[in-house]
Amino acid sequence: MINVMRRGEYTITTDRDRLDLAAIHGFLTHSYWSPGVPIAVVERAIANSLCFGLFHAQDQVGFARVITDKATFAYLSDVYVLESHRSKGLSKWLLEVIQAHEDLQGLRRFMLATRDAHGLYSQFGFKALANPSRMMEIHDDDMYRVDSRT
Repeated sequence: MINVMRRGEYTITTDRDRLDLAAIHGFLTHSYWSPGVPIAVVERAIANSLCFGLFHAQDQVGFARVITDKATFAYLSDVYVLESHRSKGLSKWLLEVIQAHEDLQGLRRFMLATRDAHGLYSQFGFKALANPSRMMEIHDDDMYRVDSRT
């Protein structure tokens, strides 16, 4: 089911056909969390996630992606609003729409990782891990760095 929400000149939609892959990739490849990510990886991630595109008229100005089983777990990822559209409450609205989505209700755990947006996410109930010693990861900061794979 495709959801569409409107607020003034802005629209949030879950319609994957409206997503601007080039715009999303352009932002993500320069972000601190996925520098150099190949467009094929972004395309595959979008195809296998619940995605939220933020638009100003026809231009994509924001994005968020939720990896989920739609029953017990979700992970919020790749959230951004272009700098020229910030300070308008759009990131908060985007999070409100995400948390209200029917496929994300009744989850046992909803996680995310952030370097600098703790204040934003805490307004929506996110907090530091209650018991971080239970969590483990395999993480490769250099995954998309070409020179590290040669």
